[in-house]
Parts: sequence; structure tokens; C-alpha cells
Amino acid sequence: MNKREALLRYLEGDRVGEYTPAAFFLHFGDDYKLGEAAIQRHKEFFAATDMDFVKIQFELGVPQLEISRDTDFERIPYLPLVYYKPQLEVVKGLVTALKSEAHVVLTLYSPFMLLGNMVGRQILIDHMERSPEMVFRALETVTESLLEFVRECVRIGLDGFYHSTQGGESHRFMDPDIFQHWIKPTDHLVMNEIDETCNFNILHICDYHQEFGGYNDLSPFVDYPGTVVNVSTEIGGASVAPSYLSQFFERPYMGGLNRLGVLANGTEAEARAAARKVLDQAPPRFILGADCTVPPTTPWSNLRAAVDEAHGIRP
Repeated sequence: MNKREALLRYLEGDRVGEYTPAAFFLHFGDDYKLGEAAIQRHKEFFAATDMDFVKIQFELGVPQLEISRDTDFERIPYLPLVYYKPQLEVVKGLVTALKSEAHVVLTLYSPFMLLGNMVGRQILIDHMERSPEMVFRALETVTESLLEFVRECVRIGLDGFYHSTQGGESHRFMDPDIFQHWIKPTDHLVMNEIDETCNFNILHICDYHQEFGGYNDLSPFVDYPGTVVNVSTEIGGASVAPSYLSQFFERPYMGGLNRLGVLANGTEAEARAAARKVLDQAPPRFILGADCTVPPTTPWSNLRAAVDEAHGIRP
């Protein structure tokens, strides 16, 4: 049984011995963002960690625009498919190399996240709080571009996406309804598309930018599609169990380990022990992972130790 078959059977409720799927992600640095170097680095990481699916990092930059007034959002460009060509080449290379063995998914940043990268996160927040209707038209432009990109990835043979969403954090907006009314609809347009066309998608509720806080309430995300949900276990200032999150979202949960904890800074033995502690309390359908991308300096050997523990491989 290869990793494709094992993961699908597991998610359908068939536990294969002591096997639990596991996967971790990191950025590989400037030398490995695109091209053949990126393809080879992803392959090396997949083999070294023995993780259960391939997750391609989205490393394509976006145009930088200076925004000084609300009407400047009318200048947000539609990025044509040719713009995504370097990223599509990495997708094609890894689908060709590894799809027969394991699911291959790609990070897909939300329209809100990509627009923030174009104009600056704080500038986007300021203008959304002042003139959300104007910004929403720019979000729609980014959304349409992303949808064209998604369809081409699916045509190439990608299995699914790791869809990252932001905007609903506790300190992102003074008015939390901004997320509900202006950001969430574009998230849904993208996620509904990938849900209809792909059989393995991960909903990632991202709290990477700690200056905006974590999440006090996850209920706005319950109606988001996704085969699996990945979110921090720190909710509203309290720790919750993976089993709670799996029940809350009514789907398998992925995570359990802090990206900045022993995975990044500890020994292999400590990483293995932390993984075992999470696994001992895990729900029946569960993927061991971190709450977000681990730091690029994280030892691959620590990640392999955690994966081995999930696979029931003892030292």
C-alpha cells in the first residue's frame, strides 16, 4: 500500500495498524523557491521526513503597489495565468515525480492574504475599515485570478490545496463583521471551487502573524469546506484538545504540535516524546502536524522523529 492509498483509507476510518499520518512544512530558502531547485528540494524533504503527502510551498511573489487613497485599489491588477507559470512548473514537476506515491497539494493563500502582500497588511486593514466596498472590488479581482490558477493546477493533476485563511483573528479589525461580510465571501468562492474539483484539501486557519492575536471564536469557519482542518490548539487564550477541534469541525483534525516548540528547538528524543503525548490523546481520524509552517531552521531529523512516532516506528 502506498501513501496515497493509506491516507485515503485512514481518513475513511480504516486504521492501518498503529499508523497515523503525519506531515510538516517549512520554507526552503531563496535558493529553492522556484525551478528545478525547488522541485528537488521538495523531493528531498519528502523522502527525508517520510511524511504522508507532499505539500508544495507557494513561493511566487506578487506585485507591490503603493496605496495612499481608497481609489488606488482600482489599480489592483488581474494576474493572468502566464504570471503563475513559474509556480505551475514546480507543481507539474512534483505531480509528475510523486503523485503516483502520495497526494500532492499546494499552499493556496486567500485573496485577502495575497492582497495584503501586494499593498501591505496594515494599509489593507486601514482601508477595509474605512471603505470596505472599494477594497472588496480589489479582492474580487484577486479572487478571479486565483480561480484561474486553481483550475490550471487541477488540470495539471494536483490533488488538492492547503488553503490558508486570515482576517478573522481577535485583533485584526476593530469591527469583526468586516471579516464576515467582506473577506469570508471571497474565501468561500475559492474554497468551494477546490472542494468541488479535488479530493484532498486542508483548511488552514492561520495565526502566523501574532501581532493580530489568535482566534477567540472558530465558529465563522465551521462552514468552510475542507477534507481536514489545521488550526492552533490555543483558542481564546486556552488550550483545547485535537479531539475537541475534530468534533467542532466534524472532520479530521491536523496538528497538535507547536511550530515553535521542541520541533524547532529540541532534540530528536524531545520531538518524539512530544509527538507521542499528542498521539496518545488524538481522535480516531487525525493527522499529526504543527499548527503552521515550522521555522526554516528546524532540523529535518526532528520532523522525521515525530513522523516515525506517528507511524509506529520505534528507534
